[in-house]
Amino acid sequence: MAELTLLLAQLNPLVGDIPGNTERVVTTLAEARRQGAQLVVFPELVLTGYPPEDLLLRPSLEGRVSTALAELAPHTQGLAAVVGYPRHRDGVLYNMAGFFHDGRLVAEYAKQHLPNYQVFDEKRYFGQGTEPCVVELAGFRLALTVCEDVWHPGPVFQARQAGAEVVVNINASPFHRHKHQERIRTLTERVTEGAMPIVYLNMVGGQDELVFDGGSLVMDADERVAAQAPFFREGLFRVRLAKRGGRVEVVEGPAEAPPSTVSAVYQAIVLGLSDYVAKNRFPGVVLGLSGGIDSALTLALAVDALGAERVEAVMMPFRYTSALSRRLAAEEAARLGVRFREISIEPIYDAVVAQLAEEFAGLAPDQTEENIQARARGLVLMAISNKKGLLVLATGNKSELATGYCTLYGDMVGGFAPLKDVPKTLVYELARHRNARSPAIPEEVIGRPPTAELRPGQKDEDSLPPYPILDKILELYIEEDRSAEAIVAAGFSPADVYRVIRMVDANEYKRRQAPVGVRVTRRGFGRDRRYPITNGWQPGS
Repeated sequence: MAELTLLLAQLNPLVGDIPGNTERVVTTLAEARRQGAQLVVFPELVLTGYPPEDLLLRPSLEGRVSTALAELAPHTQGLAAVVGYPRHRDGVLYNMAGFFHDGRLVAEYAKQHLPNYQVFDEKRYFGQGTEPCVVELAGFRLALTVCEDVWHPGPVFQARQAGAEVVVNINASPFHRHKHQERIRTLTERVTEGAMPIVYLNMVGGQDELVFDGGSLVMDADERVAAQAPFFREGLFRVRLAKRGGRVEVVEGPAEAPPSTVSAVYQAIVLGLSDYVAKNRFPGVVLGLSGGIDSALTLALAVDALGAERVEAVMMPFRYTSALSRRLAAEEAARLGVRFREISIEPIYDAVVAQLAEEFAGLAPDQTEENIQARARGLVLMAISNKKGLLVLATGNKSELATGYCTLYGDMVGGFAPLKDVPKTLVYELARHRNARSPAIPEEVIGRPPTAELRPGQKDEDSLPPYPILDKILELYIEEDRSAEAIVAAGFSPADVYRVIRMVDANEYKRRQAPVGVRVTRRGFGRDRRYPITNGWQPGS
């Protein structure tokens, strides 16, 4: 009976750091040798990190990758490895999976299906492969594939025709809620097509707005998840395959339970935030605490990502700030043990309004004065950031950003927005999820009506439909690309639908200037949804 012991190497590379990423691969190979593994499987483009974007167009790329391949090859003496990297062949750059064995590069596979939708634009950079690649190791015939190749019919069947018994699929597959379920459905289709197991190896870590959630797995020929690695965590995870009577079976492997959807979103944001801070070498973060749920949840996420000692919170009261808000902000900070202070924006506001008195003479107070309050708070936070080197966290959510219910250069100020792709209704779910672990967010915060407190008695629902209605309309319009008529037909009031769509379309200019934030839905703002600011498109079909 033939057996094969492999390690699923869920690594967290740094985009562009080819020497550092290569060193991680070499170190992992040494550990694999100590563990007696025969094969180590690494993520897609592990040497460059993913997505490298226009770094792939740099003239020096080829030389750096070649140096890396020459460096790591000798470290595969006595074992094998599947490694992802970009490489030119006949003047065309390909997304490669290389098979190393006994100290040399034995075979290369060029990715056939290049995703060019949502956050992906691989056709900008890569040529399309056409041929299968099947290698032999320890009595097993392994087919190499890369990520998108298992999302389409063809490459797996092609590999089967070439004599493969197992598919090895290396990935840099970004997270969104429900992504794991989509992967299982897709892999089930491919196992049915190829009638053989699939080893699915995924990257882990945060890269700007993308989070790679790991969750590597092996699906056997009976369409059963026979091995499941952890999610949102680096590591080496051992899998043992055996061939009995020509049939490949999984006889050993990790058995991690997938997290719930809400837990997965929470973990994704924590990982995305911690990696953004670490990889960009910030000493810590600062954020404004308002006594509301968005900033309270952002504070909890920051503490979970970085530790309380690296988080500073500031309450910036004004004459409209309630005593309740001030008390709740202080309580949130005390519960989580972060540095906290109050800095009134009243003197800043008064000075700005005094300077503009002549300019505004004869004009009634309006939203302008509300925005001055928000921008005064932004000024305070950015001053702290500049002085202490801290990253400012914007605390706004997707519902606000979608509708423009936010102030440019005010509450939108920041270098990172953890809740940027989190609808308001999901904010509440995440808050309750976090409180189930320990009471980080006061129940009074979760239960109070949302308000910006920029004028007396202000409530969010003065300007927006109720959040359960708003968020469903936004989901249909933004994530599912439904027309106004289709959303109305789904049971929503025409007045609400057209009003919301107009707000979304009119505020693209704000979103272009928003900080980066973790993508957790099928379509986030940023690289995932690119609409022209200046356009004459009208809501409708």
